[in-house]
Amino acid sequence: MDETTTNNRPVRVLVADDEAMVRAGVRAILARDPHLEVVAEAGDGYEAIALTRRHRPDVVLLDIQMPALDGLAAVTHLHRELPGVGVIMLTTFGQDEYVTRALEEGADGFLLKADDPRELLNGVRAVGAGGAYLSPRVAGRVIAGMRAHRTAHPHRSLERLTERERQVLAALGAGLSNAEIASRLHLVEGTVKAHVSAVLAKLGVRNRVEAAICAYEANLIPPLPR
Repeated sequence: MDETTTNNRPVRVLVADDEAMVRAGVRAILARDPHLEVVAEAGDGYEAIALTRRHRPDVVLLDIQMPALDGLAAVTHLHRELPGVGVIMLTTFGQDEYVTRALEEGADGFLLKADDPRELLNGVRAVGAGGAYLSPRVAGRVIAGMRAHRTAHPHRSLERLTERERQVLAALGAGLSNAEIASRLHLVEGTVKAHVSAVLAKLGVRNRVEAAICAYEANLIPPLPR
């Protein structure tokens, strides 16, 4: 099974950035992969929301600083109205407060425009397949920040997980999509979705990224390089 496709079709992407040259560059990079298809472009947050409603892409790439409505406000609307759409923040700004707020508002990934183009391709593929993705440049800082703000001890929460849920958590920490977890654990994808929901609820975390951080802290997978 090709993990970069959804129901045997290309991953459909909407690119939102107020700079036309940036949108053209992103489109050119994504065109390298025949399993990725840019279906729309937007110049601000309001247009991104309207075009997402119209085209229902699998992944929305959102710049943070855009006129009228910025990317952080747009991701809040998208997550509330269209929770099945994956959202990746693609920005010049990697400040901790931007990263943390984006993830809290429902973003599934965070990439920097200064990243290697391969990171853009990897991120869109991962989120398009139902996973999450963080730029290696910000992943370590995100983990450190969320460690500092977490109130519950992660290891105590892990005691509530079944063995299968611990396996799913470890797979989340490795950045695997639901389909990839299903293949690795010999489960159907619907069962994996149920396990993921249970893991998030038991750990008291809001998304797959925070669950992955719990997996790192509990030594279920090797730590990220600093």
